[in-house]
Amino acid sequence: MEPRIWLIAGPTASGKSALALRLARETGAEIVNADALQLYADLTALSARPTPEELAQAPHHLFGVADGADGWSVGRWLREAQPVLEDINGRGRPAIVVGGTGLYFKALTEGLADVPAVPNDLRDAVEARYDAEGEAAARARLALADPAAAARIAPGDRQRLTRALGVLQASGRPLSAWQAETRPALDEGSWRAIALEPPRDALYDRCDARLDSMLEAGALAEVAALTARGLDPRLPVMKAVGVREFAAHLAGDITLEQALDDARRETRRYAKRQLTWLRNQMADWPRATSLDPEAQWSAILSAATDPGSPPPRR
Repeated sequence: MEPRIWLIAGPTASGKSALALRLARETGAEIVNADALQLYADLTALSARPTPEELAQAPHHLFGVADGADGWSVGRWLREAQPVLEDINGRGRPAIVVGGTGLYFKALTEGLADVPAVPNDLRDAVEARYDAEGEAAARARLALADPAAAARIAPGDRQRLTRALGVLQASGRPLSAWQAETRPALDEGSWRAIALEPPRDALYDRCDARLDSMLEAGALAEVAALTARGLDPRLPVMKAVGVREFAAHLAGDITLEQALDDARRETRRYAKRQLTWLRNQMADWPRATSLDPEAQWSAILSAATDPGSPPPRR
């Protein structure tokens, strides 16, 4: 059976967007964004959103639909993505969900718990304590009450660690207990998946080159417009790699070359976190382990129900 939905996950600069576009051309599919930063209208260059030429080659959904002042959660994305996927299916077309935000894929394939919101004042207090005590102490406190969550959260993932602590304090119940009450958003057998996991050094080189392309595409002007809005620095759009670094340059604090060096370093760290997520959370997904487009295409064909046969054209 031809999969109704394809899931393509991978770190930044791994070629997943190009692979999704090729698959869309071959199958008549429509592309749905699963990248937390490509949601925002404020981030065109810095999120490497599809170009107008790419958008013209296949229908695209949930790209540039959110305002930077409106911080989308995983739940918000899932609520928006589900009717889009249902509409695509209702028109008899396959869908390709592509991006680098692992939690979005987890919500689709495993479900999303109805976790209560953490009040802002409590969230601020949890983050302040984290800053004062450090990661090791915060992780140790979480491990006492929610060892499953502590074991699952990767080293250095401050956001998920403080969220787990916040949920515990706000609800009096471990995050892992809430998450155990979930159901997948996608029907069993309706989807196939592939994860792009290229060699790290080659990926880092690609990340460096992409930053240069972002500058050429107007990243500095984009950051200037974004910082001029005076948004809360805790919003996702303000945490995008490049925003803080290029804003520091625009403010006259550092040179452009220093900003680029800082952004390259942070991009590599971001890619490393994404690769760690793939290994820990998507270990059973078929892999494409090369940056070569033809090798990636062969891998996605192998992941289909009928290995070795190209997806049928529509």
